[in-house]
Amino acid sequence: MPESTIAADNADRTGTPPAGMVLDPDGKRVSLDPRDDRFVQDPYAAYAFLHREARMFFWEQYGFWCFGGYDDVNRLLRDRRLGRERPVPRTGDRGHLADFDRVEAHSMLELEPPVHTRLRGLVNRAFVSRQIERLRPRVEALAGELVDRFEADGSVDLLPAYATPVPIVIICEILGLPTEDGDALLDWSHAMVAMYMHGRNRDTELAANRAAVAFTAYLSKRIGERRKRPGDDLISLLIAARDEGEKLSEDELISSIMLLLMAGHEATVHQTGNAIRTILTSGTEPAALFATGDDTARTVEECLRFDPPLHMFTRFVYEGFEVAPGLVLEPGQEIGLLLGAANRDPLAFADPGRFDPQRTDQKNVSFGAGIHFCIGAPLARLEMQVSLKVLFERLPGLRLAEAPRYGATYHFHGLERLNVEW
Repeated sequence: MPESTIAADNADRTGTPPAGMVLDPDGKRVSLDPRDDRFVQDPYAAYAFLHREARMFFWEQYGFWCFGGYDDVNRLLRDRRLGRERPVPRTGDRGHLADFDRVEAHSMLELEPPVHTRLRGLVNRAFVSRQIERLRPRVEALAGELVDRFEADGSVDLLPAYATPVPIVIICEILGLPTEDGDALLDWSHAMVAMYMHGRNRDTELAANRAAVAFTAYLSKRIGERRKRPGDDLISLLIAARDEGEKLSEDELISSIMLLLMAGHEATVHQTGNAIRTILTSGTEPAALFATGDDTARTVEECLRFDPPLHMFTRFVYEGFEVAPGLVLEPGQEIGLLLGAANRDPLAFADPGRFDPQRTDQKNVSFGAGIHFCIGAPLARLEMQVSLKVLFERLPGLRLAEAPRYGATYHFHGLERLNVEW
């Protein structure tokens, strides 16, 4: 049985908080440092306890109410009284973040209708027009090429050698960007994504703003090239995309391409790494998990549920309402929706701490729900289905060379390394 399953099960049965957590049961207030290594390495023990004792709670370190039950998370992700767009301007000195804020101001992830509707419609039309399923042979060929590079070595860290290059190469090819620019794109992406992690500091903010400047300059140049010489790539399609005469502005183009680049690889890298760890520690024979296309699809869905890369998605309250008996949300408040906890809710899943690709109650919220459902979900699913199948078929003796550890980057949840041997 995987370690996380044992820990979560024990926390649930003993009825005592996991180490590092303090719960005020009357006020439903929880003190838990999201950077505490015990929580980072196994958040599911904390989730199991909270499912029993406080399915909604005020998280002291974040300063807002959080919801971890599946039904609550799924419902609130779709509730139009909540949204991603900040209802009031940020306060404080943000001059050093002017370039980062400009990118975020035009990102569909941070906007609500009617602007979000227009942006998503234009981007989705171009993105879907690529017919994601037709990419399957290319992803399979790329996965095979990557295994060729390290198969004779007998050991490798799969994160940089396999989990990272698959999504970054594919999204670069879709967009029409040189794959050799992938390392720079990754560096800029990592710096900007760090802005959404708990405990960021001034250095983090300065690095994110520098990345926004460099990323914007790079994309402006590429967009200019496509305007002069359009091609059969996503950037060209985005430039040409129109909705009743409207098109994307330059700022909207840049923010949309950035979002596709970051969403197109950041989460997929960690989900692939987490999935490989899950499979290798599950005691399940990998050959059975990928025997057929249906088996492969079910395996990927269970990996998405069991150990997802994004554990919290936040929303702002636009209209006050009683979210639960005695708990009223006021306009302007921020709340946290715990995707990782929702996927392990015992009221929604039978034996939620067990990895079971054959389960009939599969309904994970790892890609979100509602109007902000991940636009890249079909691509992420395809990349995982292909890359995991190729990896385990090519290396049937794959095993962990050391116990992998998760990086202290909650609410993102991914491994630092994934050293394996065969």
